[in-house]
Amino acid sequence: MYWPKLPTATIREKVFEALNKNLNYNTEPILGLPGTYLDQEQFYNFPFLKEAAFLSVLVNNPNHIGCHTYSDGEKYFSGTQQLEIDLLRMCAVEILGAEESSYDGYVAPGGTEANIQAQWMYRNYFIQEKNAKADEIGVIFSEDAHYSVYKGSNLLGIHPIVVKVDHVTRQIILDDLKEKLEDAYNNGVRYLIVHLSMGTTIFGSVDSPTSFIKLVKDYFKDYFVHVDAAFGGFIYPFSAQNNELDFKNPEVSSITIDGHKMLQSPYGTGVFLCRKSLIEYVQTKEASYVYGSDFTLCGSRSGANAISMWMILMTHGSDGWAQLIQQLINRTNYLCDALDQMGVKYYRNPDMNIVTIDSDEISKDLAEKYYLVADNYLNPRWKKVVVMAHVNKELIDSFLIDLKKERNVAASF
Repeated sequence: MYWPKLPTATIREKVFEALNKNLNYNTEPILGLPGTYLDQEQFYNFPFLKEAAFLSVLVNNPNHIGCHTYSDGEKYFSGTQQLEIDLLRMCAVEILGAEESSYDGYVAPGGTEANIQAQWMYRNYFIQEKNAKADEIGVIFSEDAHYSVYKGSNLLGIHPIVVKVDHVTRQIILDDLKEKLEDAYNNGVRYLIVHLSMGTTIFGSVDSPTSFIKLVKDYFKDYFVHVDAAFGGFIYPFSAQNNELDFKNPEVSSITIDGHKMLQSPYGTGVFLCRKSLIEYVQTKEASYVYGSDFTLCGSRSGANAISMWMILMTHGSDGWAQLIQQLINRTNYLCDALDQMGVKYYRNPDMNIVTIDSDEISKDLAEKYYLVADNYLNPRWKKVVVMAHVNKELIDSFLIDLKKERNVAASF
């Protein structure tokens, strides 16, 4: 896992070089494109834009429609598209263990679309290659998985199959998995999408693929494995000693990873990655006016989003990013050590920065003071702390002091 750290001036220079390779709406005789620069009544051509690389890309408004790892994209924006290709290589090869040129992907508006993109791709594969019907296809996932799985199954007309988890370990209950697989098969499901999580939204829990897939093979010969690493993708590969949920595992066929969570890029920066050529099953051939065709759910998308992620990764380099992640893990360890001393019940994967506290251990007022997120606002059983970049030791200490006071008062009655 390696990519270089570049000086700020070099990053800026490379972004402007890429931007200069794009068509310029101000200087080129562009008549046919249904797009232009951002509205100049609101987004002025300020002098500082000459130094602000990301904002300059945003104002110039390049469209990154298509999948540039699989086919040529719109030639009008080839400069910034090349930086997206470089970003995808860093994510797929350096972070998630793929071989060079063995993957396809694009920068999606977020993890929800990327997860649905995977379901769409596999559904179409089963229909086109196996003559499957939609109602013969299921997607199986743990009860802790992100709600986008439900969205995708609803949109695509495939069966959602939910597996219970142990409420202490947050791992799937194998007996329930076996029961759900049997039920699915007996009810006519013959093709399966296995949705595993690298860091669930509420708990930060990480699914163990080996036992899950072993049982799947007992019932289904046709299946694909998708990994939702929307939250964990920019932390778990750096903090875990052994990551079984990346492309080094031959069972894994696609991965979602979000920039607008751990990477601190703007919202709208998810990434979808899959093994080479699978993405052809979501080609929209009717998009005949799009150079290189389209393979994405969203269609048109801002090139600025991809540039923001590329800039952040190049600012830190792989070593610098690993150091930042270790700092977050250390702060999370500090929080958990204090909770242990107080006897507070919580769940935490040791390689993640999410600490989910039993709701009986903390008052509603204190949870609201520190904006803790509940698993269910109508009937909360858990409330989570996420140790993000802004969560420093002082903020953690403030929370711990308040929590200790609250528990001392409760103990006095």
